[in-house]
Amino acid sequence: MSETQQLLQAIDEQQSSLLDILRKLVAFKTVSPPARNTNDIQAFVGQQLEQDGFAVKKQAFYNDDALVSGRLPGSAPDQYHSLLLNGHVDVAALTDLDKWQTDPFELIRHGDDLFGRGVSDMKGAVACFLYLFKLLRQLNIQLPGDLLFQSVVGEEAGEAGTKTLLEQGETADFAVVGDTSNMAFQGQGGVVTGWITLKSPHTYHDGNRVNMVSAGGGLKAASMVEKMPVVIEALQKLEHFWAVTKQYPGFPAGTNTINPAYIEGGIHPAFVANECKLWITVHFYPDETIDQVTHEIETAVVAATKADPWLKDILPIFNWGGESMLVDKGEVFPALAIDQSSPAIHLLSKSHQQQLGEQPLINMSTSVTDGGWFDFYHIPAVTYGPGRMEQAHSDNETAQLSQLLDYTKILADFVLKWCSQSK
Repeated sequence: MSETQQLLQAIDEQQSSLLDILRKLVAFKTVSPPARNTNDIQAFVGQQLEQDGFAVKKQAFYNDDALVSGRLPGSAPDQYHSLLLNGHVDVAALTDLDKWQTDPFELIRHGDDLFGRGVSDMKGAVACFLYLFKLLRQLNIQLPGDLLFQSVVGEEAGEAGTKTLLEQGETADFAVVGDTSNMAFQGQGGVVTGWITLKSPHTYHDGNRVNMVSAGGGLKAASMVEKMPVVIEALQKLEHFWAVTKQYPGFPAGTNTINPAYIEGGIHPAFVANECKLWITVHFYPDETIDQVTHEIETAVVAATKADPWLKDILPIFNWGGESMLVDKGEVFPALAIDQSSPAIHLLSKSHQQQLGEQPLINMSTSVTDGGWFDFYHIPAVTYGPGRMEQAHSDNETAQLSQLLDYTKILADFVLKWCSQSK
């Protein structure tokens, strides 16, 4: 048998090993938030990589979180293509534990269905990666090009572990982000969060409210909580304008949304609210930039406040992005465009079709993954993984063993072919 045939046969015959890896990954309680709980799972991942011949780098990432990356050296890396596989091991928080019918941190199998937190998003894909690496070592398959792997954290809380590794220079000729896509080839729009703050120049006791709201009261002042709807209405008008005037292939019309997600303001009931802050999430298309969309928002909001007699002298304050939803209450996810003419996409599509008998769907996700960071650092990439979006973050999260096996076979075929192609 050829190396490919041996590998595909082993994937079927040793699937209990895949389940064992996934069982161990699910057992680690790596929910985020609160995060700060991935050192142990990353030690496990690093150990597996070392056993399979990878040169491993582990580094701290916030307190009690870590990033792991590894390289399986090719026999002629200067001549043949390299491939980077990327996955995150943090999982969504359990806000609905009472609805689970099983222990979220115990892998339970019922026929083809696998239950456990992260099996779809995305410990299932990480298990497939580690399973494939184990079989490559077991079958003594030597790749001509380098095979790289990144086990990151922070994706669930806007803490870009992937960005950190790419900033440090990790790169490849192509990258597959194994996040939840139900085996579709996905790109994505970008996301940036921001805070819009209204702040009064003076603070007043609520006993002064009568003079602020009554005819002839004579006190020109306003509650910033009551004035925040001026900002929200401006955002709604701009969102509607964007929906009508902007489109991008692969996205449903109106995907470029502005979500007023969270609001806070005031001191306590004895004061008139002197400050109000609105936290928003902005989705934009791959042909736009963060600077472009935030400028449009600022222009619209400033115009609305200038038209308000109470706010015209109190211009809003804007703060965009951030490194962590948990630390500085902000995040950025760059967009990811798919180059369907690229040799890697063509080759991965052939591997998919060979295994499943049909061409892969190619679409644009209305959510975001770390995939955009590869585009940001000029590394061709695609988000392509098992698991369904409706299962991600859900109670009784499930994935199908048959899909995990198919995914591993497709990757196996692609890895062997891509890393054996001359640059």
